[in-house]
Amino acid sequence: MEKLKILVLTDHTNHSKENSIYALLPAMHKHPMVAQLDVATRGEVLNNFFFNGYINKSIFVSTVDENFAFTANGAAYKKRLHREYLKTYDVIWLRMPPPIAPDFLQFLKLVFSEKVIINDPFGIHETGSKEFLINFRELCPPIKVCRSLEDISEFKNLFPIVLKPFREYGGKGIVKIQGDQVWQGNDLMSYTEFSDSLSGKEVEYLGVKYLKNVSQGDKRIIVVNGKIIGASLRLPANGSWLCNVAQGGRSILTKVDEEEIKIVERVNIFLSRLGIVMYGVDTLVGDDGRRVLSELNTTSIGGVPQMAKQTGLPLVEETVNQIIEFVKQKINEPERAIA
Repeated sequence: MEKLKILVLTDHTNHSKENSIYALLPAMHKHPMVAQLDVATRGEVLNNFFFNGYINKSIFVSTVDENFAFTANGAAYKKRLHREYLKTYDVIWLRMPPPIAPDFLQFLKLVFSEKVIINDPFGIHETGSKEFLINFRELCPPIKVCRSLEDISEFKNLFPIVLKPFREYGGKGIVKIQGDQVWQGNDLMSYTEFSDSLSGKEVEYLGVKYLKNVSQGDKRIIVVNGKIIGASLRLPANGSWLCNVAQGGRSILTKVDEEEIKIVERVNIFLSRLGIVMYGVDTLVGDDGRRVLSELNTTSIGGVPQMAKQTGLPLVEETVNQIIEFVKQKINEPERAIA
């Protein structure tokens, strides 16, 4: 098998030095199976025709080397900037933050129809909605798709609930309802006020039973090519019920238990069929004390370098190895070889 030419698509404008891309790409550059590794950013105005205009031409890229690193001015994306034909690459690695426009995902699938794309654009779109969890009811706390105020009212009358907007991320837009009290983030209002705020609007929430053990934390498990790389426990800030780090929570290293291994094995069968190679599985402690599935995240998963630093294990390199192994398997598939 020939060495691989890989294009990474990202948007560096909201990056920090903690972004995983600055550890993963230098490690990928060193991999013996990689002949060429370039990165193109939506933050480069010269690439507007591609990222915003959906024009299938060449693209402005920077070549990744061992010195690829974060700087506030994005210097890594100006270094050796040059134009490259899209047909040059064997593999496209999508490392863009959510949300990603459905039209752009469809454009990528069309442009790179003969290439290996990580993660698959159609797979990202399908799994990007909280509604996707309906496929795994048996692994989740009680859940309900809520498309009307009647749906919400019916569900909240059973027990306290949390409403998650279908396509928000990072804890944005999450609502907790307990009786007549509603919390949007940490802001309290009455249920009447909340229902009035939805009047005339499209309702798209996944309703989930509020779990009494939420203070024990939301665990993020990172999986690459079906292998568990590591896990971190995100704990809510004092006085808050939100575990997301973006919403004030904090993260500590943790381990995966037997119940969570079974959860990963179950969802991986489904996700691998959709071309999802790298993803995050989130779990909470259910009311019976066992971990249950709370979310799946399939877009630009981070956290691996931090886990590697805390454990002293080569998790960045293992992540890259698993991605390359997936690509090799994909390229060597009989149907691809025949084509």
